[in-house]
Amino acid sequence: MEFIDIAKSRYTTKKYDASKKVSATDIETIKEILQYSPSSINSQPWKFTIVGSQDIKEKLGKASFFNEEKLVEGSHVVVFSAVDNLANFEGKMDSYLAEGAIGYYNNFLKPQGEEAIKTWMSKQVYLSIGYFLSAIASMGIDSTPMEGIENDKYKEILGLDGYQPLVAVMIGYRDEKDGNQPINTAKSRLDLDSVVEVL
Repeated sequence: MEFIDIAKSRYTTKKYDASKKVSATDIETIKEILQYSPSSINSQPWKFTIVGSQDIKEKLGKASFFNEEKLVEGSHVVVFSAVDNLANFEGKMDSYLAEGAIGYYNNFLKPQGEEAIKTWMSKQVYLSIGYFLSAIASMGIDSTPMEGIENDKYKEILGLDGYQPLVAVMIGYRDEKDGNQPINTAKSRLDLDSVVEVL
């Protein structure tokens, strides 16, 4: 399938088929996809937590506002978290970042202060989310990105130390009755010429 076809057919799933689960083989592929996520200066300031346990999903569901049903019915939820402990991050930089990347961090980012650094790190996590949504769509897996979560409760439930959850992405397979499918509800986008300009 051409990527443009994936872009046109991918949508935010509202209702999942609880009887269909993402296979263990596909989860292994997803783990590698996440590992190869792009980030500025190859910083990789993140942690990805894949949850298939029904018990944990239900606990997370109670901390997910109007998204609870998706957590219960979907196959897995992938939690995208950003580094929350800068000292730990900086202590590991030398082991995998190029000299120029370390220089960029120390000379450009660090002088801006902790809040600016964490904002920059969260942007890297969002890059990985966009990449991830497209990647799993190419595998025929449906998804729902969810910012509507109680971040601190997610952190507590998952026992995340040094990382702050930002977004959860539900994955699985759509219920045939999901009214948000493009065959039922046409995708709505701004006019091409109003958002893309070629100079």
